[in-house]
Amino acid sequence: MKQRILVTGGTGYIGSHTVVELQNSGYEVVIVDNLSNSRADVVDHIEQISGIRPAFEKVDCLDFERMDAVFAKYPGIKGIIHFAASKAVGESVQKPLMYYRNNLVSLINLLELMPKHGVEGIIFSSSCTVYGQPDHLPVTEAAPIKKAESPYGNTKQINEEIIRDTVASGSPIHAILLRYFNPIGAHPTALIGELPNGVPQNLIPYLTQTAMGIREKLSVFGDDYNTPDGSCIRDYIYVVDLAKAHVIAMDRILNGKQKDKVEVFNIGTGRGLSVLELINAFEAATGVKLNYQIVGRRAGDIEQVWADPSYANNELGWKADTSIEETLRSAWKWQLHLREEGIM
Repeated sequence: MKQRILVTGGTGYIGSHTVVELQNSGYEVVIVDNLSNSRADVVDHIEQISGIRPAFEKVDCLDFERMDAVFAKYPGIKGIIHFAASKAVGESVQKPLMYYRNNLVSLINLLELMPKHGVEGIIFSSSCTVYGQPDHLPVTEAAPIKKAESPYGNTKQINEEIIRDTVASGSPIHAILLRYFNPIGAHPTALIGELPNGVPQNLIPYLTQTAMGIREKLSVFGDDYNTPDGSCIRDYIYVVDLAKAHVIAMDRILNGKQKDKVEVFNIGTGRGLSVLELINAFEAATGVKLNYQIVGRRAGDIEQVWADPSYANNELGWKADTSIEETLRSAWKWQLHLREEGIM
């Protein structure tokens, strides 16, 4: 049995897929989640997929005493993968203080508790939003950090700085910052996927809910950007490919393979797709027509960004190799599963 890993936000979208991949790789997983944007039955579905039931504690990472108790209850946690955070760009513009409290204090609590409980390393769920609108595309890890376009993006930047400053202070921990591009899709079993509470803030759940008839129409925010078809361009990565990157990163920390105590990797495909191209790819992959309309730009949106993932490809030996068609079919299969289950 490999080491014990704590996954915060482990019943969430990326977290649940990462728990499955960790268990498939022999790690023992403890999930902490306050269920603010996920459901407790995700633990059942993880067990259905992997054959192993992860430990689960309904705890908010903002609660220092209860987090301390989790580490005491599960001794020997060697690494943390920290997903727990509020993550909607638009909401963060409206509720900045909620975002700063949730996203900063949760990390600070973990960094304080790690040395006390002998936790060696942390993988931080960061984002390509730290680059803002890059000067050069595709964007490499060496690109300058731009002033954030939203409080959400700013929390990612500040958290990266908090980790660097903590390690520089002599704290005995190692860290890997994974800057994700845009995770989409669902597990091939359709047992776990992206299920936001309320109206989705992310494109794909809104798209699949529109295709299912739950939402009347999909809004495309702006067609006047400086891109070939006027819509924003993003790097869309299959969530299972992304989850596998976390397992490799954790192996790297625990096996002492890091070149620096804090390392940064872009986790993307290296291919930019516009919103309109993504809609066309979904229709082609599934045969389902989408009702969509062009509306005005949305506050906080970046015009175009996609990854240069070559450093992660070469250094980690990781690559995102699932096609966009297969990824979008998995998202649609998940939406069909939700309908069958009477959830949505």
